[in-house]
Amino acid sequence: MNRDDFKSLSIIRLKEAKFLLDNQCYEGSYYLAGYSVECALKACIAKNVKRYDFPEKNYENKIYTHDLVQLINSAGLWKSFNAMNQIPEFTSNWAVVKDWSEKTRYIKSIPPTTAKDLLSAITSRSYGVMKWLKICW
Repeated sequence: MNRDDFKSLSIIRLKEAKFLLDNQCYEGSYYLAGYSVECALKACIAKNVKRYDFPEKNYENKIYTHDLVQLINSAGLWKSFNAMNQIPEFTSNWAVVKDWSEKTRYIKSIPPTTAKDLLSAITSRSYGVMKWLKICW
């Protein structure tokens, strides 16, 4: 997989999450919305991978994860993230997104508001998490 693959997957997963939300499938919507952020972060990581560079030891363990905070670190986005975190609207959106986990795929019941809030925090036109990530990828 390459950077463009991850970018495309991120956009596809967001569309799927919106479709599921609109059709009251909140569990799948929640999971795929969070997964879109993971894919976007992996696109940011791929942007930083240089051809012919030999990766540091344990680098693969750091990037083959679902942990969004660890992916921000692996993508080298802390400076940008901290700058965005000075904006209250972004901070509120991140507070919702950071609670996502790949383990939610095993949850049988997600409240509608939880799924809506996550999708909104990711896609908000002003300070959504995806808007920031698209600048970085």
